[in-house]
Amino acid sequence: MQLHFSPSMRSITISSSNEFIDFMKIKIAARHISYRTLFHAILILACLLPFVFIVTALVTLEGVNKCSSFDCLGRRLGPKLLGRGEDSGRLVNELYKTLNQVNSVEVPNDIKLPENFKQLVTEMKDNKYDAHEFAVILKGMMERSEKEIRESKFAELMNKHFAASSVPKGIHCLSLRLTDEYSSNAHARRQLPSPELLPVLSDNSYYHFILSTDNILAASVVVTSAVRSSLKPDKIVFHVITDKKTYAGMHSWFALNPSSPAVIEVKGVHQFDWLTRDNVPVLEAVENHYGVRNYYHGNHVAGANLSDTTPRSFASKLQSRSPKYISLLNHIRIYLPELFPNLDKVVFLDDDIVIQHDLSPLWEVDLGGKVNGAVETCKGDDTWVMSKRFRTYFNFSHLLISNNLDPEECAWAYGMNIFDLRAWRRTNIRETYHTWLKENLKSNLTLWRLGTLPPALIAFRGHVHPIDPSWHMLGLGYQNNTSVENVKKAAVIHYNGQSKPWLEIGFEHLRPFWSKYVNYSNDFVKNCHILE
Repeated sequence: MQLHFSPSMRSITISSSNEFIDFMKIKIAARHISYRTLFHAILILACLLPFVFIVTALVTLEGVNKCSSFDCLGRRLGPKLLGRGEDSGRLVNELYKTLNQVNSVEVPNDIKLPENFKQLVTEMKDNKYDAHEFAVILKGMMERSEKEIRESKFAELMNKHFAASSVPKGIHCLSLRLTDEYSSNAHARRQLPSPELLPVLSDNSYYHFILSTDNILAASVVVTSAVRSSLKPDKIVFHVITDKKTYAGMHSWFALNPSSPAVIEVKGVHQFDWLTRDNVPVLEAVENHYGVRNYYHGNHVAGANLSDTTPRSFASKLQSRSPKYISLLNHIRIYLPELFPNLDKVVFLDDDIVIQHDLSPLWEVDLGGKVNGAVETCKGDDTWVMSKRFRTYFNFSHLLISNNLDPEECAWAYGMNIFDLRAWRRTNIRETYHTWLKENLKSNLTLWRLGTLPPALIAFRGHVHPIDPSWHMLGLGYQNNTSVENVKKAAVIHYNGQSKPWLEIGFEHLRPFWSKYVNYSNDFVKNCHILE
């Protein structure tokens, strides 16, 4: 490689040493050239020289091969830079071709598949598999693994469903011990509230909370968290409603563990004169309807086509089949105006919530003549929890649903609701609720399959006032990736979903927000080894 400058510095010539190529010739006009321009030109040429040298060497080495230097560069240098030669490229292409052919081939049922990769390699050496045989065996191993993983996932979901539907040993122990205490300890049977406080139960200048539950431990957490978080705990009145079997234990707990200065009333459903079969005929039918009982208590896998069902869809169906959905305690909120005829405004709470901030401002929220103040669940950053519209809950392939409802209508949440009972008494919400429950029974449960919220979504249509989402954060029992920072900011956190904080399947990083309100020093809690 040679670089020639003319004596007049008006031309520069680059040529190969064997004079095969006059590669570059630059002619410069007869004008003054600055040293700076000349320096830049030489610098650029210096950068090009190595590349020119490589091209020249490739051409020389190619010899008789009839290809341009750039063709040779691509064909010879490219594969080496990519780490494979022509043979390996052909091998990969053949493998792709074979795999595509096998993609449409059924794996024989009687084929013996290796148990692991090591056994596969051994059998390949011993049996001298060709590419097609290898691809079929590999496909069979993949399909077997996918099937096993899928079956394991469904088994996990079933076990989780059973765990969520069962009563933990410690909580069952607590209920039994407190029930026994009710029968043997007069102090556990004392009147709640004391006689001088009875007028407070119907005094609308107080903040009235209603809690319906058969879980004594959960009820204690709700009440304790409300009292501790309140700026005016002496103005709080809790109306705790429970079933007949839990009444004695629930009464014992709050009689022996008063949440002063709040006022606590414990009442069983059997103590409400209004709750008769004449007033709640549909609920009686729901509890005794064979199809309903079989749906909620029967075999949840029988008849289910798991091959066409995603694990997420199966989990939702399992949750909708929780036996609690045919409990009167879960439907009782629809009868609040009749059960509390002297109250004007109440906040209804589920038992899987924790109150972290003062809720007294809720009584100042103007519902604009609406009945139900609730958080809407179709808006928010959490696309799993806050993406619920009517299409999520209802079967819009049924004409009765598609002719009456809008699939895009925004849903709202139970768990923490402000109810204006005065406005409610002027509506036909209860009658609408009953009508749609009857229709679902007549349709063999094909209108909806998710508990008590769907009929409420219909019954309260036009009667819901959206409140700020910061009042009620949902989803702590659904998913593990709930933001802890958002949890800390919320006024009420709701462990809706299967992973309740009192269960072993509860999420460990979210449990402390609930468990800090458990009185672990209480003798009954200690003796029953709660959450140990």
